[in-house]
Amino acid sequence: MFKGTTILCVRKNGKVAMVGDGQVTLGSQVVKASAKKVRRLYNDKVLCGFAGATADAMTLLERFERQLDEQSGNLMRAAVALVRDWRTDKVLRRLEAMMLVADINQTLLLSGTGDILEPEGDASSIGSGAGYALAAARAFIDAGLTDAELIARKSLEIAAGICIYTNSVLTVEVLES
Repeated sequence: MFKGTTILCVRKNGKVAMVGDGQVTLGSQVVKASAKKVRRLYNDKVLCGFAGATADAMTLLERFERQLDEQSGNLMRAAVALVRDWRTDKVLRRLEAMMLVADINQTLLLSGTGDILEPEGDASSIGSGAGYALAAARAFIDAGLTDAELIARKSLEIAAGICIYTNSVLTVEVLES
């Protein structure tokens, strides 16, 4: 589990919303409140959120973007190529981060241990406040809320009220089919 961020992805009614908080911590201090941890990639067709050490996450983000270009935007093939390199390369395997990536068809959780997981259900999350955000999103979905962006925003606001490593300065990106 990585301290210092929360990323949540929600799929509902043809929309995919990914939201991340902006807090960056160094030890027990907040050093930045408005970092952008959710990005659009591959001609705005792929969303990517990252948790973990900033330099490590940025390195992985650049490599994933390169893989998306090489794989013509195929999310799964790009994820497999990235995770294979991440796990086997002597330098990359020391990187401490996780990624949540999504296109209009699927969401994937990527880790340096070789994991490529397609989470079950309409919500998935990573980071220190992941459990809080995911529980809130599932509750909103079960209660009948149907707007992916609203569910994502409200869920992360709840996580920010509980997790000391998550704030309510949000970056939200949305894909629509």
